[in-house]
Amino acid sequence: MLNVNEYFDGQVKSLGFETSGERASVGVMAPGEYTFGTAAPEKMSVVKGALTVKLPGHIEWETYYAGDDFEVPGDSSFEVKVAEPTAYLCDYL
Repeated sequence: MLNVNEYFDGQVKSLGFETSGERASVGVMAPGEYTFGTAAPEKMSVVKGALTVKLPGHIEWETYYAGDDFEVPGDSSFEVKVAEPTAYLCDYL
């Protein structure tokens, strides 16, 4: 089953799906600054473009490019800056 999600007035769109009992979503973020909350731990992989991220408990921002990934703990939030349209894959751990 596919779930269509839209956030931040349509600036972030994703398709959620389940495969082999695991949940994931793929999507695109338009340029902007966003704060995302997590219920469960997540692994974010950049597919195309770049995400500049401030993870929970971190002071520094770090930029992740296509092929890079990072993990976010559950029950937290993280900040993202996007300079160009960027595609991502989110695996819910």
